[in-house]
Amino acid sequence: TWAGWGRGDTLAGMGPLARLGRGARRGFGRVVPEPFTVAVLLSAAVGLAALARGMAPAELLAAWGGAGLWKLLRFAMQMSLMLVLGSALAEAPAVRRALSAAVDLARTPRQLVALVAAGAVGLALVNWSLGLIGGALLARAAGRRAQDRAWPVDYPLLCAAGYAGLMVWHGGLSGSAPLKAAALADQVDVLGPELAAEVGAIPLSATLLAPLNLWVSGGLLLLAPLVFARLLVPNDDAARPIPPAIARASALDPAAFERPPETILGRMERTPLLSWLLALPMAGALVLRVRAGQGLDFDAVNLALWALALVAHGRPDRFLAACDHGVRACTGVILQFPLYAGIMAVMAVSGMSADLAGWVTGAGAGGLLVAVFLSAGLLNLLVPSGGGQWAVQGPILVQAALRLGVPVPAAILAMAYGDQWTNMLQPFWALPLLAVTGIRARDMVGYSALWMGVGGAWIVACLLLVP
Repeated sequence: TWAGWGRGDTLAGMGPLARLGRGARRGFGRVVPEPFTVAVLLSAAVGLAALARGMAPAELLAAWGGAGLWKLLRFAMQMSLMLVLGSALAEAPAVRRALSAAVDLARTPRQLVALVAAGAVGLALVNWSLGLIGGALLARAAGRRAQDRAWPVDYPLLCAAGYAGLMVWHGGLSGSAPLKAAALADQVDVLGPELAAEVGAIPLSATLLAPLNLWVSGGLLLLAPLVFARLLVPNDDAARPIPPAIARASALDPAAFERPPETILGRMERTPLLSWLLALPMAGALVLRVRAGQGLDFDAVNLALWALALVAHGRPDRFLAACDHGVRACTGVILQFPLYAGIMAVMAVSGMSADLAGWVTGAGAGGLLVAVFLSAGLLNLLVPSGGGQWAVQGPILVQAALRLGVPVPAAILAMAYGDQWTNMLQPFWALPLLAVTGIRARDMVGYSALWMGVGGAWIVACLLLVP
């Protein structure tokens, strides 16, 4: 769809970061495979490594295909629902108008890119899934606005800005490791009773609200719009526009809903009362969850998206048509989540996860936090789950921190930062955004890799300098 859109390079007026962004866009685009290919190659690499460590082929297959592949089925269904319902909500006329109003605040191309990045990061600090879906919707709306105004903005740059929040989320209110460490019962599940008793429950005031996290997360919130705005190439005649299928105001055909219902049953299937009949109890269940202190988890987000999409579309037939369009985008989630679950299982059974995390002990007290950060970033490429990574790495980093006299809350935060850091290279979490925005991972990974470099430097500086 982008064939023929600009062949030249406009170097005049490009700053050094924009030049770097142009080079990264081309370089990564040539060498980065698609997410499914990455998942298959990682599965093969982890399997071969497990065999090299002496794991029997039958044991490997049992760990991978016996139970491993199916461990994330509930999670995959949650993510699929989030994608379907988020896409359906985005198709509602009222939501399209609200997103258009938001991106209308931008008066220049740079402001448009900065607005998407700031919005995505801000939402991710509240909840990672809100940052992912909200960032994708903002990027799509911004792409339409850039096309309407004939602004030469590279659409994958907007999509990378919409994905920027996934490098900040673990220091936000939905951070898996800090939330798990705050409850002693959850600690026992990961650390075991003896180590959990030694550490004790760690309040959020010592992790998410600590000066270290306020510096790291607050700095990333300010850096994201600045970095992505500087990645914009002025007057870019090689900028790729939003794909035509995504640029259309709606994937739904309005004429299909204007035929008068011929029967009582037909009228019932089109009445807004049917939507309210489901939306109201869903809203009530969501309120009860919040009042019970269950927090904003996957299920709560899906409840909210479902109720909002029903109300926003009004008629159930419109809602179902929008969901049907979103279901087509779930292929990547359905097929790749099991592969990553298998990778996680093989790494845990073979001992590779423990070995990968265990080398941090040798870093010493002064280098422990940076070592935890880097090892967590590497492990995240193979185990792309914050909660799963805490389960694998938590006991080792806690023991190392206690032995070296390093504050345990700081070590937990260092692991959280490493887990979120390499999301910019790991295509696992980008799948919903890619489906909503209609691009390929290779189109935006050059931009996200540069954001990863700048953000990683900031995180390391804070780990070394903030008391």
